[in-house]
Amino acid sequence: MGGAMAVTLVALAYPSMLGVSTVSSDQSRIIANTQWGPLTEGDRDFVVKVRAAGLWEYPVGQIGLQKGQSPAVKTASEHLIDGHAALDVSCRKIAPMLNITLPNIASPQQEGFVNQLKGDSGKQFDIDFANILRMTHGSIFNTIAKVRSTTKNSLVRALADQANDTVLDHMTVMEKTGDVDFDTTLNTQTNPPKLPSTDVTPPPPPAGQPEVVLTAPPTETSTPLDLSGLLGGSAGGAAGGGAGAPASPSPSAG
Repeated sequence: MGGAMAVTLVALAYPSMLGVSTVSSDQSRIIANTQWGPLTEGDRDFVVKVRAAGLWEYPVGQIGLQKGQSPAVKTASEHLIDGHAALDVSCRKIAPMLNITLPNIASPQQEGFVNQLKGDSGKQFDIDFANILRMTHGSIFNTIAKVRSTTKNSLVRALADQANDTVLDHMTVMEKTGDVDFDTTLNTQTNPPKLPSTDVTPPPPPAGQPEVVLTAPPTETSTPLDLSGLLGGSAGGAAGGGAGAPASPSPSAG
């Protein structure tokens, strides 16, 4: 992996990957009691993080389908689109149930990843694509496990299950490209720089703005959460594309 790539990773990496600052240093603080269990700061932030991940990785998948040089990169791009479309449905399903406001655009840090990949061409695109996404997914993997093992909220627990499967799949397809420089990627993953909260926080949507929807591909294989067991068979209402903004965001929105 080239020197320019290493510099970019150091400049943009953040240990939680998905770029959400919290309002309290106590992630275990309960902010709401719900019928699905108490909701903590960490629970709320996790739902927002999963949504924010899709807002940049989904359009990166679209870019990869256009610019990827190898079949493996194009396959990885398909997995990004498919996995994050399903996670997006799940986030939009449970967020209103937990009174969580979701972002409509990614953080400046995440926009930086997208813009770098937009500017890449040829083999450099494949290299940067594989290393940025392997680094970011590796960074969040342990966070998902911690949320899954500690949350008392059954909706958050279900989302963590889905996110774990999706992130593991995405790490695997990045590794299969053969372009991952593990020494540089893992060093950046485990020794991230400090970034200001403004760089790692997706802004809240303006009042009245339609909710952005990440449209599932025609060949979708990932499945959004089925909450019927938790809701007594009434899970359907808040789910799908619904009244959100039609279609998927363009690559410039991620």
